Amino acid sequence: MLLQTASDVSATAAFGGIAIMIILFWLVMIGISIAATIFWVWMLIDAIQRKFPNENDKVLWILVILLAGGIGAIIYYFVVKHQK
Repeated sequence: MLLQTASDVSATAAFGGIAIMIILFWLVMIGISIAATIFWVWMLIDAIQRKFPNENDKVLWILVILLAGGIGAIIYYFVVKHQK
């Protein structure tokens, strides 16, 4: 049977639209995850290379970035990196 009814066509189109939205959602989520990881590594490298007045500050910031993950990297960015 090669003939499709109108409801079959609209159901197929709806499924296609939903599939495209799901694919776009996952592509955006993957992009955000990659960007967040790059930002985290960038802040970690900056903390390792930065000259702090006190060596304990360097160890503290490295631990904050390592243990708090993305939130620690954002805190480091606004408290240390953004001020310089």
